[in-house]
This record gives sequence, structure tokens and C-alpha cells, in this order.
Amino acid sequence: MLEKTAPSAAASAGSAPAAALAGIKVLDLTQFEAGPSCTEALAWFGAEVVKVEEPNRGEPGRWGFTDSPDADSHYFIFYNLNKRSVTCNLKSEEGKALLTRLIEKADVLVENMAPGTFARLGFDWPKLSQLNPRLIFAQVKGFAPESPHANYLCFDMIAQAMGGTMGVNGPPDAPPIKPGASVGDTGTGMLTAMGIIAALYQRMATGRGQHIQIAMRDAMLNYCRTPMSRQAALKEQLPRTGNAILGTAPGDLYKCAPGGLNDWAYIFASRGNEEHWRRLVRAIGREDLLDDPRMKDGSSRSKHRDVVDAAITAWTSTRTKHEVMEKIAGAGVPCGAVMTTLELLNDPDLHARGMMQTIDHPVRGKVTVPAWPVRMSDSHVPLQCAPVHGADSEAIYGAWLGCSADDVKHMRERKVI
Repeated sequence: MLEKTAPSAAASAGSAPAAALAGIKVLDLTQFEAGPSCTEALAWFGAEVVKVEEPNRGEPGRWGFTDSPDADSHYFIFYNLNKRSVTCNLKSEEGKALLTRLIEKADVLVENMAPGTFARLGFDWPKLSQLNPRLIFAQVKGFAPESPHANYLCFDMIAQAMGGTMGVNGPPDAPPIKPGASVGDTGTGMLTAMGIIAALYQRMATGRGQHIQIAMRDAMLNYCRTPMSRQAALKEQLPRTGNAILGTAPGDLYKCAPGGLNDWAYIFASRGNEEHWRRLVRAIGREDLLDDPRMKDGSSRSKHRDVVDAAITAWTSTRTKHEVMEKIAGAGVPCGAVMTTLELLNDPDLHARGMMQTIDHPVRGKVTVPAWPVRMSDSHVPLQCAPVHGADSEAIYGAWLGCSADDVKHMRERKVI
């Protein structure tokens, strides 16, 4: 498990070191995925992340995707691990005053509401910096505020369409295809977390917080640098290449036994290392191709991709994707079996290493979730379940603001929380 990694020298000497962001207080006024991905990363680094949610149902990610009216969605659980939850009615003046008190105690505030919403509630950057000069205020929006699209609503697929990741994905003779992974949302959230951590570091020198803005569309440009670098050398439109790697072969998916929808393995021989090709043909018993002038280098093989693909497919089609990977990757050639989400949730290697863990949800019971992939020798944060709506109101309002149990009770009675 991730938290059972070998202890550092400091930990061995006595007490374990604190987590990387221990002591950092984060107010999470985000919803769905882009913002929650950011704050979840901060929580996994050890920050105390408190979701501030409206009192009735909480953020839409809780209930908008659930298969059960009585339980938070798996979607919400996956994006809100290691966080805490309080409720606060921002439609009331008393609720706004309560959030103001929290802001005065916080190190970081993150929001990804619709454009202009948070400012209309009375919390723009000038007001926030006046309330708490050390506050780092991060905003995730679909488009930059100075953009002509600034007021447009945005979701993952819109950012991917506008930012390039959809346009570079798909076969050359077919429409663009949205990547299945939600890079528009989670990818933006990760860049936001990087900005926040950098701002926390800078604050150590300046003593000041700062305003961080990131547009989902702009974030997608960052993830498209490789295809855009190829486009920069061309006057015509760079074609989509599907699963193939432009200008070399092999570099594609190859069908494996028994021939089902997900029975594929990716095999790649780098143009920068001809030894990959030599190892590959030996592994599949086609040493004759070493003397074929059409196969002399990656560019030549690319021109005769049909010959390369036929030779490899004849071999892979009689073996499972795992057998293909074991043989080809074991021979020192880049190769990976295509794994489905169901296979990954049950993958023995991921479970053994703690990358998949089973948590106990108070309503759903046992739920298997992906853990945080970043391993740090001196920062250990055990995986914790996503919070039930408002579960930590007494604890957080007590610890942060000094509210008594009666204070919290009375706020509930007045519909403040």
C-alpha cells in the first residue's frame, strides 16, 4: 500500500515527518471535476481541504451522476478523497459572513463556478486580498477572462474541442474523437495545483498571497505541444494519425487473441533506437526482415507499414495481449497491453502496490478507487474516503472559528448551514 512505503531516515530515527502540505488550509468551493481534481491533489499532499457546499444537496457532482438517490455518486467519491465537508448558505448574508471568517483563516481558496458568479457573491480578488493578504486565490474557468469567449460555459469536452486535444485525436479520414480520459478537467486541475504549490513557495519569500487564473482551453494547448510542434513545420493542416505514430513503424495497435473488442497491444520501435526493431523481429521469429531493404530504418518501414503490420499481426493474433506484452516487452521493445477500466479496477499489480485501494464508504460500503500516483519518501498521506455532505461542520467550524456545538446547532436552525 502507498502508506506502507519504506520509512525515511528521519522517520526511522523517531517520529515520521509531516506530510508535504501539512498545516495548509484549503477552502474548496469547486464542483464536478476540474476544481475538485486540483484540491484532491492538494489533499493527497497533506493539506487540510474543506469543501464548502450549499446546505441542501451539496455540489452537483454528488447527486448528478449517482445511481442511487441515497448515496453519493462514485464520480464524486473518486474526485473528493481525503477532503472534509461543511455546508454554508451563500444566498444569505449570514452565510457570506461565515465564509468570510473562513477565508480569513485559510491559506488557499479554489473555485470553478460559472464566470462571474463568485465575484457577484462579493468575493472578487481585491476583496479577498484585503480580507487575507496571504491568501492564494485560484480560479478555474473555461476561457480566459480577457478572451472573447470569457462568458461561455465550459465542460471537459468543450475545452478539448477548443484547446486542440480533440482535433488531434482520431483517424485521418474520420471526424475528430474526444479522448476518453478527461484531460480537459483533470488536466487543468493538475496545472492549477502546480500553480498553487508554486505560489505557496513564493509566499515564503514575499509573505503575500496571489491570484491564480487558469483557462481550461489554454491548459489543453499545453497538452498538445507535440502535435503542435509538428504543425509548426508545415503549411498545410497536420493530419490526424489515429493510433499510429507519424513517420515510423511499427507504432500502432496490434490485434491479439482471442480477437475480442479489447484484445489489443501497442508495439513501438523508436526511430531513435534501431535495436528495438532488431529485438522485435527476433522475438516474433522474423529475422528475415533484418535483410529486407524496405525495413532498413524507421522512415523506410513507415513507407511499407503494410508489410510491417502484416508480419506483427500474424504473430500477435495467436497470442493474448498479456502474452504479447510479456514476450515483446520482455525482449526490450516498448509494448503495452490495452487495459480496460474494468481490468484496471481489478488489476493485481495495482492492488498490490496500493495504486488501487478499497475504502469503506459510510453509505455505499466498500468502494475501490485509484490512489495518488506520486510517491514521496518523506510525505505519507493515507487514503481517506470522500466526505458525506456536511459531515465536518462541527469539527471545522469549531477548530477554525472557535464555534461551539450550540453555535453550529443554531446556525443550522437559522438555515446558515
